[in-house]
Amino acid sequence: MTESPAPSRQRLLLVTGLLGAGKTTALKVLEDLGWEVIDNFPIRLLDRLIDNAGATPAEPRSPLAIGFDSRTRGFDPNKVIQRVKQLSQRADLEITTLFLDCAGRELERRYNETRRRHPLAQDLPVANGIAAERELMEPLRRWADMVVSTTDFTSNDLQQAMRERFGDEHGAQDTTISITSFGFARGMPPIADLVFDMRFLDNPHWDPDLREQTGKDQAVADHIRRDEAWDEAFSRIRDLVLVLLPRYKLQGKAYVNIAFGCTGGRHRSVFSAEQLATALRQAGYAPNLFHRNLSARAADMVEGKH
Repeated sequence: MTESPAPSRQRLLLVTGLLGAGKTTALKVLEDLGWEVIDNFPIRLLDRLIDNAGATPAEPRSPLAIGFDSRTRGFDPNKVIQRVKQLSQRADLEITTLFLDCAGRELERRYNETRRRHPLAQDLPVANGIAAERELMEPLRRWADMVVSTTDFTSNDLQQAMRERFGDEHGAQDTTISITSFGFARGMPPIADLVFDMRFLDNPHWDPDLREQTGKDQAVADHIRRDEAWDEAFSRIRDLVLVLLPRYKLQGKAYVNIAFGCTGGRHRSVFSAEQLATALRQAGYAPNLFHRNLSARAADMVEGKH
């Protein structure tokens, strides 16, 4: 008799906290990391939402982030806690609660800066609304699994903190890396984060035996490697890229475009792009490689004297 597959556990993150502490920013980062995100959802309907998610018990389910705060319809912190405690008993759920806190003085500054009214302040100063909300939310703050204070955070700081905590665990996609070779004489690429100009290298175009070949051919590769500037320059380029790529990922950059240019786009840039692609693969990356002008005709007028 075949055993039924073990049910897949639904990863559920409840995101709440004080108004102005960064819930919207946190949820946006989670969405970018591959979570399904719903904001301002009535927690009393949470079990109904989970049961109607559409996946069969054995199917892996995307992590789900639910945002709510004191403005959510029917909000009652004690009822929220009791309902989540009941749901936590289910074997198919893994529930975590994140509470975003912030000092009153900083919240007051943020409200004054944006000229927004605090929902609980009515006609009173914003500080009164913040104090009332803090008292209302205190049971959730004490009960939450994680409390993050954003008092000293910029928006970028909070985004980075969310990526560090949740980016590697729950299906976040790696940064897409593209390496392009091109010829300056035929125009710059429209999108490039890093551009390396390889025209300081000796140009194989002016060797009649190499002119019709490209940077993918061994004879051209040997010619470029003989240039005394090649080894040191490429090593520095490679090391710089390897330093930057993890930083780009940490900042949430989905695409990194690296371009190598030479005059015609057929020799030096092609060889350099090929070498960097090989180095990145050896380092565990999977770059896409494009040679924009590889099939272009070798032309003296294009090359000039570069």
